[in-house]
Amino acid sequence: MGNWNYADIWERVADQIPNEDCLIHGDRRIKWGDVDRRADGIAQHLIDAGLERQQAVAQYLYNGPEYMESMFAAFKAAYVPVNTNYRYTADELKYLWDNADAGAVVFHGTFSDLIDTIRGSLPNIKVWLWVDDGSGPCPDWAEEYEAIANSGASRVVPSWGRSGDDLNMLYTGGTTGMPKGVMWRQDDLIVVLSGALATPYPDEGDVADLEFAGPGPRFCPACPQMHGTGNFPGLSAMTLGGSIVTLTGRSFDAVELLDAIEKEGINLMSMVGDAFGKPILKALDASPGKWNLASLVGITSSGVMWSEEVKQRLLEHHPNMVLNDAFSSSEALGMGTSTSGGGSTAKTARFQLGQHCVVIGDDNAILKPGGRPQGRLAVGGRQPLGYYKDEAKTASTFLMIDGKRYSCPGDFAIVEDDGSITLLGRGSVCINTGGEKVFPEEVEEALKTHPSVLDAVAVGVPDEKFGEAVTAVIESRDGAVIDGAALIAHVKTTLAAYKAPKHVIEVDTIGRAANGKVDYKRLKGHASDVLGLSS
Repeated sequence: MGNWNYADIWERVADQIPNEDCLIHGDRRIKWGDVDRRADGIAQHLIDAGLERQQAVAQYLYNGPEYMESMFAAFKAAYVPVNTNYRYTADELKYLWDNADAGAVVFHGTFSDLIDTIRGSLPNIKVWLWVDDGSGPCPDWAEEYEAIANSGASRVVPSWGRSGDDLNMLYTGGTTGMPKGVMWRQDDLIVVLSGALATPYPDEGDVADLEFAGPGPRFCPACPQMHGTGNFPGLSAMTLGGSIVTLTGRSFDAVELLDAIEKEGINLMSMVGDAFGKPILKALDASPGKWNLASLVGITSSGVMWSEEVKQRLLEHHPNMVLNDAFSSSEALGMGTSTSGGGSTAKTARFQLGQHCVVIGDDNAILKPGGRPQGRLAVGGRQPLGYYKDEAKTASTFLMIDGKRYSCPGDFAIVEDDGSITLLGRGSVCINTGGEKVFPEEVEEALKTHPSVLDAVAVGVPDEKFGEAVTAVIESRDGAVIDGAALIAHVKTTLAAYKAPKHVIEVDTIGRAANGKVDYKRLKGHASDVLGLSS
């Protein structure tokens, strides 16, 4: 194991290219040297407040410069950044910050009133840093982030030092249960995330050997930085001396994104499947040729599957980019990729196995191509230490197979004869109908190829004969009429009959979260209610 540390690397960048852009947000531009100095101010304030080594510092923020800047500050002082979902209720926030043993929270002002209802029950939080977003004055129980950031005077190195063993913690809600903190050693995360870059970090190296002669890639998270899909690529861009461009709108606006790509010369961006891809495509179709997208080299999507049709049509507008459908999770990076570009489009749900990825059977034996065996995906190589304060979940997810440690978060796939994998989905939302397992994702992808369907989710509802009946919850395209029988027949043209929906229910909106994911439990309950069944 090496000793790579984000603060050490980013300070090296700041020393070598201090006048290059680091964080860009609308008309606001912060140079690398200034980000370094401002992070020093925050880091010193946290140390002076008495936070302990490796104590959590939570980012309760929309996208913006303060997100990565406060992470930089936490890394400098050997604290642990913790993402916070800004859609959480008071009880969820209290659980997360208590579970993470947070000592500080950096928050946008708009969340002040909600925080005020729970801060009295969080005595371990010593510092509340208020980020002005024009929503009102700083509360008397918090301190102004900007003033503290501007107090930075000298490079901050804590008395306890830093190392590659320092953690970065990403809380994931998963599909069931309360959020869990996935603990990554910084050294492991740096090597794994840089593995897909043109200049990956070696397994061992010295920060003194790093040279940054000019600016690195310009990256834009179209999705929230509070999720790994928006945050992890940003960490990688900064390790290359690059910059991060964040959109000023707090809900996704495809036109704002396309304007930013042209104005800022964005090279890379991340998003979450069709929830972002379709609005981008709609804007491009409405104004073909309006935007110069020549700078855009690649788009990475992760979190949900990205439909083949949308990828193909985006490439028609900009054929010189690469579209990467990355199949990963917070605790298992690099399970597989599906890459499109150069006139070819990869089939939805078909992935090439990652370098350290295998598929295992019920006996945890590694499955080989031939006969299309079905099993669970597992990733070896560098991986998280486990889940924070959850030894049982850690033991069930991180397995020893043939003397090697693998992360197995519960995703099922078929190993095709050519060695590629066809993704089936997460076992926790699998539908059991008549003894047959049906994975929602494959049904959803079949449904979404019908011209009347904008979005779709498949759930299982109670059924006396089959145990569960596959049920389609459909959001229609504008002006389209949903014909349930036609949809069921459409699914049967590509999937076995038992996988086709027995019921079709139309809703105004699927209600996907900002990370593209859906609340299967809520939609299952809604479907059961509509059908007059007990969920």
